[in-house]
Amino acid sequence: MVKRIGVIGLALLAAWSCATLPPAPPAFYVQELPAATTTKLKLDDRIAAADAWDALRAGRPEQARKYLMKLGTASPIRETGLAYVDLFLSNFGDAEARFKSSLNAVPGMVPSHVGLAQIYESRRDRDKTLAEYRAILDLDPGNRWAAPRYEALRGELIKDATAAARTALAAGNRVTARNEFLKVLTYDPNATGAHLELARLYRQEKNTAEALAHFKAAMAAVTDDKALLREYAEFLAESGELGQSLEVLEKLAAASPKDPAIGKRVEELKTKLGVYEIPSQYDAIPSLESVTREDLAALIGVKFEKELQAPARTEILVDIATSWAQRYIVQAASLGIIRASVNHTFQPRRVINRAELADAAVRLIGVLQERGAKFVPIVETRRIQIADVAPDHPYFASITRALGYEIMALTPERKFEAERTVSGEDAIRTIDLIQKLAR
Repeated sequence: MVKRIGVIGLALLAAWSCATLPPAPPAFYVQELPAATTTKLKLDDRIAAADAWDALRAGRPEQARKYLMKLGTASPIRETGLAYVDLFLSNFGDAEARFKSSLNAVPGMVPSHVGLAQIYESRRDRDKTLAEYRAILDLDPGNRWAAPRYEALRGELIKDATAAARTALAAGNRVTARNEFLKVLTYDPNATGAHLELARLYRQEKNTAEALAHFKAAMAAVTDDKALLREYAEFLAESGELGQSLEVLEKLAAASPKDPAIGKRVEELKTKLGVYEIPSQYDAIPSLESVTREDLAALIGVKFEKELQAPARTEILVDIATSWAQRYIVQAASLGIIRASVNHTFQPRRVINRAELADAAVRLIGVLQERGAKFVPIVETRRIQIADVAPDHPYFASITRALGYEIMALTPERKFEAERTVSGEDAIRTIDLIQKLAR
């Protein structure tokens, strides 16, 4: 029995030793040959190339060499295949030279770029590896081997360069920081963060041209970051580009109508630029059935431009950033001609009534008197009798004074109609009468 078991064991051992083990998978990836190249080959060469590639994928480089040697020296596949043979045999220097030689002959040979990428991977040369990945994807955008490797390696390089740049910044080494951020841009030309940091570095170095280029690149991808928009606007103003700065700030003001600081900065830039042209909306006032507070502010500002110089203080208003009459509103409110609310709102689009027009007109006269103009009432206020406005009306004093100067009038029934809205023609008539009285 023991003898029989021994015989069987020896037989099994002999059978195992004679069995063919499955080959180990190749250590390197072999990219398939481009169809554009193989279709141009003669039938025999096409068969030899296919056999060579099958042998390479099976991990049999010497067998692949035999098939490749059947190809003529002019074959674009021979050099690439022999390079893979050298690669499998760890002759990396020879493999690199052959891959490069094949690319000189056939620049679109994707398998050669794949081979070079694997050589540079083994050497841990990340920049050269990335360049080969990029070359593969330029030739074959959907390459499933290169695409994920490219994204992973690029992300790794960006992360490392960004970290190195920030470390350098923290240490005060701006030159190294700048070089590292520039390196980030070689990996990702649209890296907003790198462009922004470079813009700031160049701004500190007073290199306006470079700072502007990187700010513009950063802003191309960022449209809703208010802090960044403000920083960009200030840089533009600092570098003398006041018009562009104003354009950015006006967009920011439209997005942040309740930010008084932005509105104030817009006005400062307009003053520097001399942007005092009358807005087109002003021309529509005469035809309006009902004027608003912003319309009235504009009428006063335009008609008394010389007389109403900049006020000593600037009223902070939180709701006028998008108003076409913003400049005139600030002036009228700061001079106390048209009063703002205690919560710093102006309500520029609210329609006014006759009582409010009378109040603004009398306040305008008061400001002009302070600046040297002389106004003499035509009718004493104590003699004025109004049928529909009682003495306890909040605007009674202003209404009677406006009637006394005869810049406004009663109806034949001696009514003032304080709540009636004011047309554009009526508002203009009142303001024009004040102009005549002031001369």
